[in-house]
Amino acid sequence: MREIIFSADDFGLTESVNEAVERAHREGVLGQASLMVAAPAAEDAVRRARMLPGLKVGLHLVLVDGDSLLGHARLPHITGPDGRFSTNQAALGVRYFFSPAARRELRAEIEAQFAAFADSGLDLHHADAHKHFLLHPTIARLMIEIGRRYGLKRLRVPAEPPAVMAALGERVTFGDRVLYAWTRLLRAQARGLEVPDQVFGLKWSGHVTAERIARLLPLVPEGRTEIYTHPATRRDEALVRLMPDYEHVAEFEALLARYRS
Repeated sequence: MREIIFSADDFGLTESVNEAVERAHREGVLGQASLMVAAPAAEDAVRRARMLPGLKVGLHLVLVDGDSLLGHARLPHITGPDGRFSTNQAALGVRYFFSPAARRELRAEIEAQFAAFADSGLDLHHADAHKHFLLHPTIARLMIEIGRRYGLKRLRVPAEPPAVMAALGERVTFGDRVLYAWTRLLRAQARGLEVPDQVFGLKWSGHVTAERIARLLPLVPEGRTEIYTHPATRRDEALVRLMPDYEHVAEFEALLARYRS
């Protein structure tokens, strides 16, 4: 059997994202969303989620290219003076792996983000990570260890099958195949948690349009599949600055189109 779940990342980033999540759940096929607890519009996202009992909300753990919860004074080794994590994922990954000070701060921030989600009063349905940084084994270990204490039962393993993407006419690189193989390590670390069999949206990140979804659905393998999106009702200033090439509105419209088709 096939089970297909449509999800939204970056819930709480801006009010236009939050509005899209709410409308795509009420009027479309969106079943779950992942909350950035330290993002500027997190409070608005929580308010909306409380009015949507059918929306399954999880933690979108941010440890790169985003706001920290604890700030620079508490996280001097892993954030800039503005309290944001660097956009340089590779450099941060090395620091998280080799620096004991960075790992102590990493643990504290992960704990703080799970605690903030718990304080929201929302049920923790799942967890995933911004930029799929939970593929870093140190982050995965801490995220799973801490998450279990907060009732974590489901985790996104971003395993996008290269064979399916190739069948869709996408160029599949050696790096894509290595990344897919690497997800087996995360799947092993997540033993005992519910994880999707496959996830789509990596190759098309920011560009999961209605046309692409229509081509993908007939090729979705058996099992549990997550198709993750980045919807917004409009391209506000923050989205243009942070994700200049993303098609947020087209992804929002795609979630509505699936419901109407």
